Amino acid sequence: MIEIDGSQKSGSGTILRLSIALAGILGEPLHICNIRKKRSQPGLRPQHLESVVAAARICNAKVKGAEIGSDEIWFEPGAIQGGAIEAEIGTAGSIPMLVMTVLPLCAYAKRMVKLNVLKGGTDVSNSPTINYLKYVFLPILKQMGLSSSLIVKRYGYYPKGMGEILLEVQPCRRLAPFSLSEFGKVMGINGVSVCTFLADRRVAERQAEAATKYLIAYGYKPQIQIVNDFSNPLQKGSSIVLLAETDTGAILGGDAIGELRKRSEDVGREAADNLAQEITSGATVDIHLADMLVPYIALAEGSSTYLARLTTDHLETNIWLVKEILGTEIEVSMRGKCYQVTKK
Repeated sequence: MIEIDGSQKSGSGTILRLSIALAGILGEPLHICNIRKKRSQPGLRPQHLESVVAAARICNAKVKGAEIGSDEIWFEPGAIQGGAIEAEIGTAGSIPMLVMTVLPLCAYAKRMVKLNVLKGGTDVSNSPTINYLKYVFLPILKQMGLSSSLIVKRYGYYPKGMGEILLEVQPCRRLAPFSLSEFGKVMGINGVSVCTFLADRRVAERQAEAATKYLIAYGYKPQIQIVNDFSNPLQKGSSIVLLAETDTGAILGGDAIGELRKRSEDVGREAADNLAQEITSGATVDIHLADMLVPYIALAEGSSTYLARLTTDHLETNIWLVKEILGTEIEVSMRGKCYQVTKK
């Protein structure tokens, strides 16, 4: 049995999510204790519970201790069948985080996975936006052989959520390594600026205009799609994602979400500043992608390497966890001003 102490390293939900996925892929039972020990509300919250339940459905797992507030669970996976799976969070809990829990499992499923996630948050704090997943993360995974499509049926924001997505993943059973050690030249910057039931205040346009003005100062003129969304009458909100693509195949992202009393212009500038920091650093992946890729390069056959602007708690935690569960060594070293992440 795999034994994991969830209070180690970041002490966050990422330990739970990644442990569940890796145990399912290995087909080995997992016991994880001290779940989210270092968080203000430790134990399973609704989005974490539904992530466990969704993963269990995909790999026919038996689960003990899966209830709100629980600080330990036992997860005994079966075969990763795939098929149509429905998950319902019921709060503004992060849909992207649930997706990241089950995606590694989907790669090894026996048939296509069609995951419908309802009543959650597509664009909430402390989580990548849903369009970051769609336009940055999933295209990079496609380079590794994992093909998928993501449809946002309803955007959801804090505090009510009520968002909905449909994710379809074609299993690949074998991941290709990911090696990108040269930033190259920026070929273009694109983006998507979304607002839900805020068209009358030009929120999506103002976010995009502020981001464009910011990036023009760096010599770039982004092409940003404006989406005045009316999919969720119960929850107004906004978000913006920007992505830079280079001639070496790099895709770097920067996103931001709207919040109460936060000016739309500030949201746009925040996303643009996040992206500008990545571009000027010479990194080949942004700081969020750097940790999100760790389980995939650990599972892939052969060596992988990429450059990150910074190391984060999540990066260090994921590297620690794949060594604990898979025995895979991933090294971090300095290369110029960036950190080189390497799996040999």
